[in-house]
Amino acid sequence: MLHRVEGIVIRSMDYGEGNVIITLCTENAGKVGVLVRGAKKVKSRHAALIQLFTVGQFVFFRTNGGLGTLNSGEIIHSHHPLREDLIKAAYASYACELLDRVLHDDETGSFWFRQLSACLNALQDNKEPSVIINVYEMKILQTAGYGPQLDGCVICGEEKPDEQLLLSPRLGGVLCRSCKHNDPPAMEVSPRALKLLRLFARLDLNRLGNVDVKESTREELKLIMRAFMDMQLGLKLKSQNFLDQLDKYNI
Repeated sequence: MLHRVEGIVIRSMDYGEGNVIITLCTENAGKVGVLVRGAKKVKSRHAALIQLFTVGQFVFFRTNGGLGTLNSGEIIHSHHPLREDLIKAAYASYACELLDRVLHDDETGSFWFRQLSACLNALQDNKEPSVIINVYEMKILQTAGYGPQLDGCVICGEEKPDEQLLLSPRLGGVLCRSCKHNDPPAMEVSPRALKLLRLFARLDLNRLGNVDVKESTREELKLIMRAFMDMQLGLKLKSQNFLDQLDKYNI
């Protein structure tokens, strides 16, 4: 059967001599794999379509829900600037790999497609990459059913002043100090960081403006979101390791 979809290339893998299998996050058909024959050959007309972060119209044959075979395609947004910048490419790769690991094959992908598209656009528009990724991670957690509870204490439900709250990635939200014994390693959190986390939980990436966050708060948010992602999803991502290396060398 012939399919026509709008999709974003979130993974590209060499297959055989000159062929490539791309994984697409599509707006209406979920996540699909498509074989692109001869894509690695010098004169291939599909060479540009297999690049990570590329948004395009893809036409492919597919039977019985298996691997598709590309017939034709047209680029909508190449996102070429993302691939030229080491920092942007690292964050964009993380966004794509994270979605690839969370999104199941053929799962309805409209929301995921919109959020990833907004994430890539924001990175290309030079918005603060760590803030963009934190908002994106929050959307991933929420849609996967692990969105943190950021108002009332996850144990007693009471709403306390921000200065009296901790964060418990293990329990999935804020923890008042009276309930700290339920999770002694719960993290300290500044009122500023907690306010931003609540903003991230409400915010749609498509409406993300230029959020001014000082460096110390960005570092705090990075640690908090990493703790939640590790505890709630437990994914080991190659792109995350690369981001850690960039942090290590202050790149």
